Amino acid sequence: MKRLSHLAYFTRLLVLALALSGLVQASVQAQESKTQATKKSKVVFQVSDGDSKKWELTLSNVKNVIKDLGKDNVDVEVVAYGPGIDMFKFESPVAGRIEEVLKLGAQVMICENTMRAQKLSKSDMLDNLGYVEAGVSQLIKRQQQGYAYIRP
Repeated sequence: MKRLSHLAYFTRLLVLALALSGLVQASVQAQESKTQATKKSKVVFQVSDGDSKKWELTLSNVKNVIKDLGKDNVDVEVVAYGPGIDMFKFESPVAGRIEEVLKLGAQVMICENTMRAQKLSKSDMLDNLGYVEAGVSQLIKRQQQGYAYIRP
C-alpha cells in the first residue's frame, strides 16, 4: 500500500514539475517577444549623388521612416559624402526640408575628407550637422552595428 502511495506522490510531483516548466518557458518566450517588440530600429541612409531628385527622395524616406516607426523607436542617420554633401550647404535648395528631418530626430553626418577635397569648412554648411572623418567608413561602422542600409 505504501509503495502505491509513493508512486502516486512521485507521479503528482512529476506532473507539477512539468507544469511549472511549461509556465517558465511561456514566461521566457513572452519576455523575448516583449524585448523584440521594444527593440529600437536603426537605419542609415547614404547620400553621395549630386542629384537633387535623390536628395528629395532621401528626405522623404527619412521622414516616412520616422513617422511610421515613431521618433522614439528608430535611430536614423544620413551619411553624406562626395557630391552628396552639396545637399547640406547653406545655399541648398532642400535646406528647409533638412531642418525638418533634423527636428524629427534624424542625425546627419558629413564626410570631412570630401569637405577637404572641395575646400569647404563647417561655416559653408548648414547648422546642426555632425562630421565624420570618412563617410564610407561611417557607413561600414553603422552596418556592423546592425543599422539597415538604404541608398535611395
